[in-house]
Amino acid sequence: METESDTFDRLDLRLLCALEIDGRASFSRLGALLGVSDRTVARRYRRLCAEAGLRVLAVRDAERLGQDQWTLRLRCVPDSALAIADALAKRPDTHWIGLASGGTEVIFGTRPRTAGDRDDLLLGKLPRTPRVLEIRAHQLLHRFHGGPSGWLLKHGALTDEEIAALRPPAPAAGRPARIDPEDEPLLAVLERDGRASYPELQRATGRSESAVKRRLAALLASGALYIDVEYDSAAFGHPVVAALWITAGPAALHRVGQALAGHPQIAHAAATAGPANLIATAVTRSTADLYAYLSGPLGHLAGVQHVEASPFLRRVKQLIYPRPVS
Repeated sequence: METESDTFDRLDLRLLCALEIDGRASFSRLGALLGVSDRTVARRYRRLCAEAGLRVLAVRDAERLGQDQWTLRLRCVPDSALAIADALAKRPDTHWIGLASGGTEVIFGTRPRTAGDRDDLLLGKLPRTPRVLEIRAHQLLHRFHGGPSGWLLKHGALTDEEIAALRPPAPAAGRPARIDPEDEPLLAVLERDGRASYPELQRATGRSESAVKRRLAALLASGALYIDVEYDSAAFGHPVVAALWITAGPAALHRVGQALAGHPQIAHAAATAGPANLIATAVTRSTADLYAYLSGPLGHLAGVQHVEASPFLRRVKQLIYPRPVS
């Protein structure tokens, strides 16, 4: 991916890619990988935070934890979508929220912790919200790309050798992924700052530093938790982000999902239950490039029966996806 920015260069992009692989890697380790000093890495990191909205965050992997995940589309009365989105943003079970369709649609992801929380939202609060005209609910069934799998790595800023040198071990197959109640103080810090130091985590949890290290390592190794990055993709020349609602024939569903996972434009792709059986997030340089993708690589996939694109106007709440410009 060639950047189109007067502010950020290839070193910034390589640093962002490295953080996407191991968000807790020390500046000295990152500098050794990128061939620069740790002070250069620290300076570039601070600038990315200040000017590209970079945040490194811990994220609970709902799929590994066996938790419900939903993507919802709310069609709203004009001029009401932003107020509804702001209200949803206050809920702890919503993890990203965007405005689309000229500002008349709210699209958001939710991870209810319990069936009661799910029913409270889907059967209670949303149907009773006066200015919501239509609700479409899509339950996520299988992730093809996204979560711990980053979008930036599709663009070749790091070599295979550099990626292998930095990548943590993959979660062990069959190892149970579980978050215990006593983990919550640890996660409360890491969900605000995935690079929080061990002394910070020790103070927040009351555990010894060695106990904190062991527990965090266990959570990461099981896949219950992963460290991710959020940033403004427009800062690197990709300002157009769109939700794609795709219908594929049942026999082609898995094959189409796997193909989507390999497309460089796709930041996230999942099979769903709902009006569409695949949902994806596309990130492109321009609306012309989005059109070229829809009519080219996506449109030519055998088994795709219908595609609807919803470009985002604004991201109201975000944890893990590239952030469109407002």
